[in-house]
Amino acid sequence: MSDFERPPSLSSVVTEHIRTMIIRGDVPLGAAISERGISAELKVSKTPVREALAQLRNEGLVTIVPQSGVRVFTLSAREVREICAFRKVLEAAALELSFAADPAGLLHDLEAIETRMRNALSGGDVRAYLSLDTDFHLAFFTHCGNSYLQKAYGLYVGKIAALRTHLANKPQHTQMSMDEHQQIVSAVRARDLAWVVKVLGDHIGRTQETYEIGIEDISLA
Repeated sequence: MSDFERPPSLSSVVTEHIRTMIIRGDVPLGAAISERGISAELKVSKTPVREALAQLRNEGLVTIVPQSGVRVFTLSAREVREICAFRKVLEAAALELSFAADPAGLLHDLEAIETRMRNALSGGDVRAYLSLDTDFHLAFFTHCGNSYLQKAYGLYVGKIAALRTHLANKPQHTQMSMDEHQQIVSAVRARDLAWVVKVLGDHIGRTQETYEIGIEDISLA
């Protein structure tokens, strides 16, 4: 008997729906999420919605306060620094392992994603660009050969993607981001680990500075 793929559970479908809404910015940072509204929109009972919100709380995408409700996350300046430090450590480690395990596969994927990012940006499709930006950084983990790193990063990749969407509104941020991704590809192509880690660190560091400059916007979102 051949294996067959099980259909996704109802709660996982609801989870992905709400996660996508947050990542795309359809629900602003700090905004309330109505359990009843999601249930009515998707024509499901409240049980899978509650299960979805519990999972998204684990991912840091929502906060749930008893007797108060559910809200999309916001960040303090300290949390911004912490998540950027988290990214620097894990992404650099994944890159180092990828260089050792599968440098050719890593370069192939990064070059392909970079091309699509450039095309999306030149075509004015910022939403597609942001999705590809997430794919670009996930490629480090795809080729690292370490499931623990993959799972640790995967738990917060949605939150990182949601912050990318918030930053896309900042003047020149997306174009500078594109330039930095091109530098990362050049460093990987040169097989220069020290260079690529430096470029990555500078990239995340600039992102941190941009977050902190606009931290009042995030807090008030």
